[in-house]
Amino acid sequence: MFLPFFLELKAARVPVSLREYLTLLEGMEAGLVDYDVEGFYYLARSALVKDERHIDRFDRVFAHVFKGVEAVSGEAPIDVAALPEEWLRRLAEKHLTEDEKKLVEALGGFEKLMETLKKRLEEQKGRHQGGSKWIGTAGTSPFGAYGYNPEGVRIGQHESRNRRAVKVWDKREFKNFDDSVELGTRNIKVALKRLRRWVREGAEEELDLPGTIHATAEHGYLDVKTRPERRNAVKLLMFFDVGGSMDEHIRIVEELFSAARAEFRQLEYFYFHNCLYEGVWKDNRRRHSEVIPTFDVLHKYGHDYKVIFVGDASMSPYEVSMAGGSVEHWNPEAGAVWLGRVLAQWPNAVWLNPVPRQHWGYTHSVGLIREVFADRMYPLTLAGLEAATKELSRRH
Repeated sequence: MFLPFFLELKAARVPVSLREYLTLLEGMEAGLVDYDVEGFYYLARSALVKDERHIDRFDRVFAHVFKGVEAVSGEAPIDVAALPEEWLRRLAEKHLTEDEKKLVEALGGFEKLMETLKKRLEEQKGRHQGGSKWIGTAGTSPFGAYGYNPEGVRIGQHESRNRRAVKVWDKREFKNFDDSVELGTRNIKVALKRLRRWVREGAEEELDLPGTIHATAEHGYLDVKTRPERRNAVKLLMFFDVGGSMDEHIRIVEELFSAARAEFRQLEYFYFHNCLYEGVWKDNRRRHSEVIPTFDVLHKYGHDYKVIFVGDASMSPYEVSMAGGSVEHWNPEAGAVWLGRVLAQWPNAVWLNPVPRQHWGYTHSVGLIREVFADRMYPLTLAGLEAATKELSRRH
């Protein structure tokens, strides 16, 4: 039964190995789940999935392989034979109270329950709401949706109201973690989690449970120990290209900015247009009146900062390579000179480009900036973010 499941996961490009499959079988043999389909789902997911990106694919394969195990759809005739009776019996024994079991017995037991369900499906011609006999909604019949009955079988209901029949794999709560889908704030956060370095700093306000246990055992009385809270020590500096051709990428850049602010306590950011020159700004509404000298930024933040530039790198090549090449003002020095100064101050730097990688070759300026960054330019996709954070974590 489980080998086809394993093979289906591999076919869906979920990277599972034989070792993980054997771990699942060991868990089943050890009795970690006992005729509990939801428990089996979580056990299988824990044993077979190593990366959050693959949970959605796992859910789809699970729903396909084990269809009919937990509940049935109301859009097609129910196949009672497809429901594993032993699982349902054991679930009833495990979860029903004694009073609820008596109610099931009053109907005639499990066999009578399934027989009645089949009969009512054949007899019922339309939708029914309320009441206690027909299959419908909001009543107390053991069959249907949005009501409650201790022996109930959910039919045609998107989710459980009484938490008696929840198919967690059909909810697919991790669907936007899949690396084949469009970026969003949630999975940008997943990618940025790789860029972490945990340290304990500040006041000793967090309970140190291992220390408390050790001290209590040593002294013979309750000796509570505390320790500084663990924080992400990574310092991040971000430069965002705004205006012009970047307008069409506003949404994805906003999501990246939102995710970065949520993930990093020590985050500083500045804006520029097209290429970095002698001035940057913090407020786009005052970009001309409140310009911050780039030299001030270079001197303010230490070498331990990691730097991310975000921009499409699409401009006249003269903006990168020539003095006076800027389209907005006379720049005494070429953009490449300023980018070189940034890389000298912060060697841990990458460039994220929202333009698809296959289009980079059509714009000469993209190639120039890639050259300045020693090819450390990455597409603003989930895979690109992971590659960029891996690079930032590797370089010192």
